[in-house]
Amino acid sequence: MNKTKRKSPSSDKKTKSLPRTRKIAPLETRRLLLRPLELADAEQIQMHFPHWEIVRYLRNIVPWPYPADGALRYVRDSALPAIERGEAWHWTLRLKTEPQQVIGFISLIKGKSENRGFWMGLPWQGRGLMSEACDAVTDYWFDVLKFPVLRVPKATENAASRRISEKQGMRVVGTEERDYVSGRLPGEIWEITAEEWRKRRRARH
Repeated sequence: MNKTKRKSPSSDKKTKSLPRTRKIAPLETRRLLLRPLELADAEQIQMHFPHWEIVRYLRNIVPWPYPADGALRYVRDSALPAIERGEAWHWTLRLKTEPQQVIGFISLIKGKSENRGFWMGLPWQGRGLMSEACDAVTDYWFDVLKFPVLRVPKATENAASRRISEKQGMRVVGTEERDYVSGRLPGEIWEITAEEWRKRRRARH
């Protein structure tokens, strides 16, 4: 007689406890591929991330000077576990014309007042590429993850980041001082709701 093999209760429990958000969809824009973060990306992140022009307006949890294994430790010990817990969504940025080359990074994060972060490698700055990436992940935040509001803190003097938020139709809803890699600076919290984002998107099309 054939016996049906049954899963043990512990196996069932383990399966049910798997995070529902551990798989992240790849995204694309007119010029970019946004690929879900992998451990293998750490090597290229280490090459392009640790520059003062990139890190100075990031929160001071970023170690500076940046250690030689900083990217590996961040991806392995922080970013990937946050994805597994369903607390964050991370993508590397790549040009469609050079899909093997990591040129930047963008994240969405669960939280009350800090839901998006990004950086772009120095050779690719000033081309409007990050605006494309921000539009793609903002769509994802509202349309796929179904959050009602997106909030983004930034240093007041971070003009490039402020321009992206302005272009997206975000508005300043608060001010605060925050500790950045470059020191304690005045900051702003920018916000846009799902309804506002969709209305703005419809007006563009």
